[in-house]
Amino acid sequence: MQRRSFLQLSLATPALAYAPSAIATRLADEVADESPKKGFVVKDGTDRTNQPFEFLDATFTVKVSGKDTEGRCVIFDTLRRGDLGPVLHVHRKMDEWFYVLDGEFKFQMGEEIMRLKTGDTLFVPRNVQHAFVKTSKGPARLLVMHQPAGNMEEYFRIASQMPDQRPEARKELAAKNDTIFVGGPLKPD
Repeated sequence: MQRRSFLQLSLATPALAYAPSAIATRLADEVADESPKKGFVVKDGTDRTNQPFEFLDATFTVKVSGKDTEGRCVIFDTLRRGDLGPVLHVHRKMDEWFYVLDGEFKFQMGEEIMRLKTGDTLFVPRNVQHAFVKTSKGPARLLVMHQPAGNMEEYFRIASQMPDQRPEARKELAAKNDTIFVGGPLKPD
């Protein structure tokens, strides 16, 4: 490099470092445009859409809909009565997060079996097989978040209306909604 070019570049570098980038500004504007436009409150025991539903012996209330977040996440508060849970499954395009509000659960993530109790959290990255089942006596509550939301809200609502709730009957619908069944359900103990 010639000395003159080197000096010009050296003098320009600090200005470039502190000047706002047109690309960065454009990206910030795009992110701001994608954020939710209005906050909201969903009271305890209520559903965001005023349409709670029953699925796999649990009551699902939507706390944050994928429609609220433009598809970034969906959050369900589930009241689990029976010792039913989802079969071992994988989500290819979404992560899943669980928070035990009340009770105890047995989880499988990959090959690992673990027990979670009130206050415990589990994060399952996409492409990792997982399942769970309630193990405590009486009702238990579990918060479940899918990120991104995908079509999980719609899948659960449609599946909850199916006359046949067996996994074999839901397998095709589940696969269309990024839920691939890879095994059977967990047993409580």
